[in-house]
Amino acid sequence: MNLSYRMILLLFSLLVIAFKPEVEEVVSPKESQEEEMIITKNTSLINPEGKTIKTRFRLPDGFQRIKSPLNSFAKYLQHLPLKPDGSQVHYYNGGIKQNRGVYAGVVDMDIGTRDLQQCADAIMRLRGEYLWQQKRYDELHFDFTNGMQIDYTKWMEGYRLKIKGNKTTWYKAKAPRNTYKDFRAYMNLIFAYAGTLSLSKELPKVAFEEMKIGDIFIQGGSPGHAIIIVDMAINEKTGKKLFLLAQSYMPAQDIQILQNPMSEGISPWYSNQFFGDLITPEWSFERTDLKRFD
Repeated sequence: MNLSYRMILLLFSLLVIAFKPEVEEVVSPKESQEEEMIITKNTSLINPEGKTIKTRFRLPDGFQRIKSPLNSFAKYLQHLPLKPDGSQVHYYNGGIKQNRGVYAGVVDMDIGTRDLQQCADAIMRLRGEYLWQQKRYDELHFDFTNGMQIDYTKWMEGYRLKIKGNKTTWYKAKAPRNTYKDFRAYMNLIFAYAGTLSLSKELPKVAFEEMKIGDIFIQGGSPGHAIIIVDMAINEKTGKKLFLLAQSYMPAQDIQILQNPMSEGISPWYSNQFFGDLITPEWSFERTDLKRFD
Protein backbone atom coordinates (compact mmCIF):
# COMPACT_ATOMS: atom_id res chain seq x y z
CA MET A 1 0.00 0.00 0.00
CA ASN A 2 1.55 3.33 -1.05
CA LEU A 3 1.86 6.38 1.17
CA SER A 4 -0.86 8.40 -0.62
CA TYR A 5 -3.46 5.66 -0.15
CA ARG A 6 -2.58 5.38 3.55
CA MET A 7 -3.00 9.14 3.99
CA ILE A 8 -6.45 8.99 2.38
CA LEU A 9 -7.57 6.20 4.75
CA LEU A 10 -6.28 8.13 7.78
CA LEU A 11 -8.13 11.29 6.76
CA PHE A 12 -11.35 9.29 6.18
CA SER A 13 -11.11 7.70 9.64
CA LEU A 14 -10.67 11.07 11.31
CA LEU A 15 -13.71 12.44 9.49
CA VAL A 16 -15.86 9.49 10.64
CA ILE A 17 -14.82 9.98 14.27
CA ALA A 18 -15.43 13.73 14.08
CA PHE A 19 -18.98 13.35 12.78
CA LYS A 20 -20.00 10.24 14.75
CA PRO A 21 -23.34 11.02 16.52
CA GLU A 22 -23.39 10.81 20.32
CA VAL A 23 -25.13 7.70 21.64
CA GLU A 24 -27.84 8.53 24.15
CA GLU A 25 -28.21 6.37 27.26
CA VAL A 26 -31.38 4.36 26.83
CA VAL A 27 -33.47 3.90 29.98
CA SER A 28 -35.73 0.90 29.82
CA PRO A 29 -39.43 1.41 30.66
CA LYS A 30 -38.94 -0.78 33.75
CA GLU A 31 -36.06 1.37 35.05
CA SER A 32 -38.05 4.53 34.38
CA GLN A 33 -41.07 3.08 36.19
CA GLU A 34 -38.95 2.11 39.20
CA GLU A 35 -37.55 5.65 39.42
CA GLU A 36 -41.07 7.04 39.29
CA MET A 37 -42.22 4.58 41.96
CA ILE A 38 -39.43 5.70 44.30
CA ILE A 39 -40.44 9.33 43.76
CA THR A 40 -44.06 8.39 44.47
CA LYS A 41 -42.98 6.78 47.72
CA ASN A 42 -41.22 9.94 48.86
CA THR A 43 -43.84 12.47 47.82
CA SER A 44 -47.30 10.94 47.95
CA LEU A 45 -47.23 8.36 50.75
CA ILE A 46 -45.55 10.53 53.38
CA ASN A 47 -47.22 13.55 54.89
CA PRO A 48 -44.39 15.54 56.52
CA GLU A 49 -46.88 17.45 58.65
CA GLY A 50 -48.42 14.30 60.15
CA LYS A 51 -47.68 13.87 63.85
CA THR A 52 -48.95 10.29 64.31
CA ILE A 53 -48.67 7.05 62.38
CA LYS A 54 -52.20 7.50 61.05
CA THR A 55 -51.63 11.05 59.84
CA ARG A 56 -48.00 10.67 58.65
CA PHE A 57 -48.43 7.73 56.27
CA ARG A 58 -50.87 8.09 53.42
CA LEU A 59 -52.38 5.16 51.52
CA PRO A 60 -51.85 4.05 47.91
CA ASP A 61 -54.86 4.55 45.63
CA GLY A 62 -57.70 2.10 46.19
CA PHE A 63 -56.93 1.37 49.85
CA GLN A 64 -58.78 2.32 53.00
CA ARG A 65 -57.28 2.33 56.47
CA ILE A 66 -58.70 -0.32 58.76
CA LYS A 67 -60.85 1.27 61.47
CA SER A 68 -60.02 0.15 64.98
CA PRO A 69 -62.41 -0.02 67.94
CA LEU A 70 -62.26 2.77 70.50
CA ASN A 71 -59.72 2.12 73.28
CA SER A 72 -58.27 -0.90 71.43
CA PHE A 73 -54.57 -1.75 71.23
CA ALA A 74 -54.81 -1.29 67.46
CA LYS A 75 -56.13 2.25 67.82
CA TYR A 76 -53.39 3.05 70.32
CA LEU A 77 -50.75 1.91 67.82
CA GLN A 78 -52.26 3.82 64.92
CA HIS A 79 -52.10 7.00 66.98
CA LEU A 80 -48.54 6.62 68.25
CA PRO A 81 -46.85 10.04 68.18
CA LEU A 82 -43.96 10.51 65.77
CA LYS A 83 -40.94 12.78 65.88
CA PRO A 84 -40.78 15.38 63.06
CA ASP A 85 -40.34 13.97 59.56
CA GLY A 86 -36.67 13.34 58.80
CA SER A 87 -35.72 12.73 62.44
CA GLN A 88 -32.93 10.25 63.09
CA VAL A 89 -33.07 7.22 65.34
CA HIS A 90 -31.03 7.62 68.52
CA TYR A 91 -29.40 4.92 70.61
CA TYR A 92 -29.84 4.80 74.38
CA ASN A 93 -26.45 6.54 74.80
CA GLY A 94 -27.34 9.43 72.49
CA GLY A 95 -25.56 8.07 69.42
CA ILE A 96 -27.27 8.28 66.03
CA LYS A 97 -28.32 5.35 63.86
CA GLN A 98 -27.69 6.47 60.30
CA ASN A 99 -30.69 5.85 58.07
CA ARG A 100 -29.44 3.56 55.31
CA GLY A 101 -32.84 2.61 53.95
CA VAL A 102 -34.04 1.27 57.31
CA TYR A 103 -36.68 3.62 58.69
CA ALA A 104 -39.34 6.02 57.45
CA GLY A 105 -40.33 7.52 60.79
CA VAL A 106 -39.38 7.59 64.47
CA VAL A 107 -41.80 7.05 67.35
CA ASP A 108 -41.69 9.86 69.91
CA MET A 109 -41.18 7.81 73.09
CA ASP A 110 -38.32 7.85 75.57
CA ILE A 111 -36.14 4.74 75.73
CA GLY A 112 -34.15 5.47 78.88
CA THR A 113 -30.37 5.65 79.21
CA ARG A 114 -29.59 1.96 79.58
CA ASP A 115 -29.17 -0.70 76.90
CA LEU A 116 -32.46 -2.39 77.76
CA GLN A 117 -35.26 -1.52 75.33
CA GLN A 118 -34.24 -3.59 72.33
CA CYS A 119 -36.50 -5.42 69.85
CA ALA A 120 -38.89 -7.57 71.91
CA ASP A 121 -38.57 -5.10 74.78
CA ALA A 122 -39.94 -2.27 72.64
CA ILE A 123 -42.97 -4.37 71.76
CA MET A 124 -43.57 -5.22 75.42
CA ARG A 125 -43.16 -1.51 76.20
CA LEU A 126 -45.91 -0.61 73.72
CA ARG A 127 -48.20 -3.29 75.10
CA GLY A 128 -47.40 -2.28 78.66
CA GLU A 129 -47.97 1.43 78.02
CA TYR A 130 -51.34 0.69 76.45
CA LEU A 131 -52.54 -1.54 79.32
CA TRP A 132 -51.26 0.86 81.99
CA GLN A 133 -53.01 3.83 80.35
CA GLN A 134 -56.21 1.80 80.13
CA LYS A 135 -55.83 0.78 83.80
CA ARG A 136 -56.10 -2.85 82.79
CA TYR A 137 -53.55 -3.84 85.38
CA ASP A 138 -54.73 -7.45 85.67
CA GLU A 139 -53.70 -8.01 82.03
CA LEU A 140 -50.29 -6.40 82.47
CA HIS A 141 -47.83 -9.26 82.86
CA PHE A 142 -44.92 -10.80 80.96
CA ASP A 143 -42.88 -13.96 81.35
CA PHE A 144 -39.24 -14.03 82.34
CA THR A 145 -36.95 -16.25 80.28
CA ASN A 146 -37.15 -18.83 83.09
CA GLY A 147 -40.90 -19.08 82.45
CA MET A 148 -42.16 -17.26 85.55
CA GLN A 149 -45.07 -14.87 84.92
CA ILE A 150 -44.38 -11.44 86.43
CA ASP A 151 -47.65 -9.67 87.27
CA TYR A 152 -47.77 -5.90 87.53
CA THR A 153 -50.54 -6.17 90.14
CA LYS A 154 -48.02 -7.86 92.43
CA TRP A 155 -45.55 -5.05 91.75
CA MET A 156 -48.27 -2.49 92.57
CA GLU A 157 -48.74 -4.14 95.97
CA GLY A 158 -45.14 -3.33 96.82
CA TYR A 159 -43.61 -6.73 96.16
CA ARG A 160 -40.22 -6.96 94.50
CA LEU A 161 -38.20 -9.85 93.09
CA LYS A 162 -35.21 -11.70 94.43
CA ILE A 163 -33.34 -13.31 91.56
CA LYS A 164 -30.69 -15.90 92.21
CA GLY A 165 -29.52 -17.84 89.19
CA ASN A 166 -32.61 -19.27 87.53
CA LYS A 167 -34.74 -18.97 90.68
CA THR A 168 -37.08 -16.01 91.13
CA THR A 169 -39.13 -15.22 94.27
CA TRP A 170 -41.33 -12.34 95.41
CA TYR A 171 -40.80 -10.52 98.70
CA LYS A 172 -42.61 -7.59 100.30
CA ALA A 173 -40.44 -4.48 100.00
CA LYS A 174 -42.58 -1.34 99.79
CA ALA A 175 -45.99 0.12 100.48
CA PRO A 176 -48.52 -0.30 97.63
CA ARG A 177 -48.06 2.31 94.91
CA ASN A 178 -48.89 2.77 91.24
CA THR A 179 -47.21 5.79 89.67
CA TYR A 180 -45.83 6.01 86.15
CA LYS A 181 -42.36 5.85 87.66
CA ASP A 182 -43.30 2.53 89.28
CA PHE A 183 -44.58 1.25 85.96
CA ARG A 184 -41.35 2.22 84.17
CA ALA A 185 -39.26 0.51 86.86
CA TYR A 186 -41.36 -2.63 86.34
CA MET A 187 -40.83 -2.48 82.57
CA ASN A 188 -37.06 -2.07 82.99
CA LEU A 189 -37.04 -5.24 85.07
CA ILE A 190 -38.97 -7.03 82.32
CA PHE A 191 -36.50 -5.80 79.71
CA ALA A 192 -33.60 -7.17 81.76
CA TYR A 193 -35.00 -10.69 82.23
CA ALA A 194 -37.26 -11.23 79.19
CA GLY A 195 -36.69 -11.08 75.45
CA THR A 196 -37.50 -12.68 72.12
CA LEU A 197 -37.08 -16.18 73.54
CA SER A 198 -39.55 -15.72 76.38
CA LEU A 199 -42.03 -13.63 74.37
CA SER A 200 -42.08 -16.12 71.49
CA LYS A 201 -42.96 -18.90 73.96
CA GLU A 202 -45.55 -16.77 75.74
CA LEU A 203 -47.60 -15.75 72.68
CA PRO A 204 -49.92 -17.98 70.63
CA LYS A 205 -49.46 -18.37 66.89
CA VAL A 206 -51.75 -16.63 64.41
CA ALA A 207 -52.47 -17.64 60.83
CA PHE A 208 -50.88 -15.18 58.41
CA GLU A 209 -54.24 -14.71 56.66
CA GLU A 210 -55.77 -13.54 59.97
CA MET A 211 -53.20 -10.79 60.54
CA LYS A 212 -54.35 -7.70 62.41
CA ILE A 213 -52.87 -4.56 63.93
CA GLY A 214 -50.88 -5.40 67.06
CA ASP A 215 -49.70 -8.80 65.82
CA ILE A 216 -46.01 -9.61 65.99
CA PHE A 217 -43.50 -11.34 63.76
CA ILE A 218 -41.05 -12.92 66.17
CA GLN A 219 -38.15 -15.36 66.11
CA GLY A 220 -36.95 -16.29 69.57
CA GLY A 221 -33.25 -16.80 70.05
CA SER A 222 -29.96 -15.23 70.95
CA PRO A 223 -30.05 -13.16 68.98
CA GLY A 224 -33.64 -13.27 67.76
CA HIS A 225 -35.78 -10.44 66.49
CA ALA A 226 -39.33 -9.13 66.70
CA ILE A 227 -41.35 -6.49 64.85
CA ILE A 228 -44.92 -5.31 65.35
CA ILE A 229 -47.73 -4.38 62.96
CA VAL A 230 -48.80 -0.82 63.82
CA ASP A 231 -51.29 -0.04 61.03
CA MET A 232 -53.18 -1.76 58.23
CA ALA A 233 -55.25 -0.94 55.14
CA ILE A 234 -57.37 -2.94 52.72
CA ASN A 235 -58.52 -2.75 49.12
CA GLU A 236 -62.14 -3.87 49.32
CA LYS A 237 -62.32 -4.76 45.62
CA THR A 238 -59.26 -7.02 45.51
CA GLY A 239 -59.00 -8.08 49.16
CA LYS A 240 -55.33 -7.08 49.17
CA LYS A 241 -54.02 -5.79 52.50
CA LEU A 242 -51.18 -3.46 53.41
CA PHE A 243 -49.45 -3.14 56.76
CA LEU A 244 -46.86 -0.97 58.52
CA LEU A 245 -44.11 -2.43 60.69
CA ALA A 246 -42.21 -0.99 63.65
CA GLN A 247 -39.13 -2.20 65.49
CA SER A 248 -36.36 -1.43 67.90
CA TYR A 249 -33.02 -3.21 67.53
CA MET A 250 -29.65 -3.78 69.18
CA PRO A 251 -28.30 -1.85 70.94
CA ALA A 252 -31.39 -0.21 72.50
CA GLN A 253 -32.74 2.49 70.19
CA ASP A 254 -35.82 4.52 69.29
CA ILE A 255 -38.79 2.61 67.93
CA GLN A 256 -38.83 3.13 64.17
CA ILE A 257 -41.27 2.63 61.30
CA LEU A 258 -39.61 0.36 58.77
CA GLN A 259 -39.12 1.01 55.09
CA ASN A 260 -40.01 -1.78 52.66
CA PRO A 261 -37.00 -3.10 50.71
CA MET A 262 -39.19 -5.60 48.85
CA SER A 263 -41.36 -2.97 47.16
CA GLU A 264 -40.07 0.59 47.17
CA GLY A 265 -43.13 1.81 45.26
CA ILE A 266 -45.41 1.31 48.27
CA SER A 267 -42.81 1.77 51.02
CA PRO A 268 -43.18 2.05 53.96
CA TRP A 269 -46.29 -0.08 53.46
CA TYR A 270 -45.92 -3.86 53.04
CA SER A 271 -48.31 -5.99 51.00
CA ASN A 272 -49.70 -9.29 52.33
CA GLN A 273 -49.24 -10.68 48.82
CA PHE A 274 -45.54 -11.49 48.54
CA PHE A 275 -43.48 -14.55 47.71
CA GLY A 276 -41.10 -16.27 50.09
CA ASP A 277 -40.08 -14.69 53.38
CA LEU A 278 -41.06 -11.31 54.74
CA ILE A 279 -37.89 -9.30 54.16
CA THR A 280 -37.38 -6.21 56.29
CA PRO A 281 -34.31 -3.94 56.25
CA GLU A 282 -32.51 -5.78 59.06
CA TRP A 283 -34.22 -9.19 59.37
CA SER A 284 -36.26 -11.78 57.47
CA PHE A 285 -39.29 -13.61 58.85
CA GLU A 286 -41.47 -16.51 57.79
CA ARG A 287 -45.26 -16.29 57.60
CA THR A 288 -45.42 -18.80 60.45
CA ASP A 289 -43.59 -16.36 62.76
CA LEU A 290 -46.78 -14.34 63.32
CA LYS A 291 -48.06 -14.25 66.93
CA ARG A 292 -50.50 -12.24 69.03
CA PHE A 293 -51.11 -10.94 72.55
CA ASP A 294 -54.20 -12.57 74.08
